[in-house]
Amino acid sequence: MKVSCVGRGLMGYLGNKGSISVSMSVHQTSFCFICSHLTSGQKEGDELRRNSDVMEILKKTRFPPVHNAADEKSPETILEHDRIIWLGDLNYRISLSYRSAKALVEMQNWRALLENDQLRIEQKRGRAFVGWNEGKIYFPPTYKYSTNSDRYAGDDMHPKEKRRTPAWCDRILWYGEGLHQLSYVRGESRFSDHRPVYGIFWA
Repeated sequence: MKVSCVGRGLMGYLGNKGSISVSMSVHQTSFCFICSHLTSGQKEGDELRRNSDVMEILKKTRFPPVHNAADEKSPETILEHDRIIWLGDLNYRISLSYRSAKALVEMQNWRALLENDQLRIEQKRGRAFVGWNEGKIYFPPTYKYSTNSDRYAGDDMHPKEKRRTPAWCDRILWYGEGLHQLSYVRGESRFSDHRPVYGIFWA
């Protein structure tokens, strides 16, 4: 098993954002798991900074080469692996006002929300995660919640609470043949202002 870290953040290097990637092989099949925290923000254009984070992580993640008994070289980059899972706080937002997004959440109109989801939009435009897959989303946006509650931050406009448009910041994507997602759901842990997501795969 090999590990590679890429720092992203202030000036593109200081590590308040970035990724940790793990490379491993199981029965002659190579796997790569990338856990990342991408640039935050819901201003127009912030999604382009997240796209840049993704490109830099793909570019800078490197694993030391190792030769196995058959003299086959192990993968050195993310995309050289057979099966890849990318997860974490990708921070892509929903390009709607708080009120519009909240109304759609209350109606459980996930389709209308996903039409305005920055990650889906950037994928369709060919600017990020081209060719990557994601399971169908049938759960409410995972961000931003008030601490230890089921209420989205900003519902009551507490003076110390920042209003954020609800969004699916927390995602699981995969790339490569042979991966089949069996479930994609969110958990209800209240330990942060996010709700966790988890997936089960047949690999």
